[in-house]
Amino acid sequence: AERRVCMVRQKRHAADGYLWELPAGKIDRGEPPLATARRELEEEGGVRAARWESLGDCVSSPGVLTETVHLYLARDLTGVATRHEAHEILEVHWLPLATVVEMAHAGEIHDAKTLVGIFRAARRLAHGGPEEGTSGGQP
Repeated sequence: AERRVCMVRQKRHAADGYLWELPAGKIDRGEPPLATARRELEEEGGVRAARWESLGDCVSSPGVLTETVHLYLARDLTGVATRHEAHEILEVHWLPLATVVEMAHAGEIHDAKTLVGIFRAARRLAHGGPEEGTSGGQP
């Protein structure tokens, strides 16, 4: 089966346009990163994953932000009913992994966390690696 990636296209005012991104969101106080990843994948992608693998962390702009991004690979997906928040005006697209990697290489994806997530997921899927079950955070 062809591997597909949930990509969200939404308006980002700071970037003055629409950006392609992986599902993501802010961690609620006291919430483990994996719980955030699960919630955001359900809310934005309309799916639930049976297996999660950590793809590590990254920092987006360490010179000015303390934000750490937790990256995860979600597998064994099933559809769920979803409802977008009113402030989340977005398009959801399920694209082939090869297409998304090509978009990243072609400069069509500008969001840093999305680029890191795509390349780490593509490498993990191509070369295998330890699966961490459900102990991992962001899809």
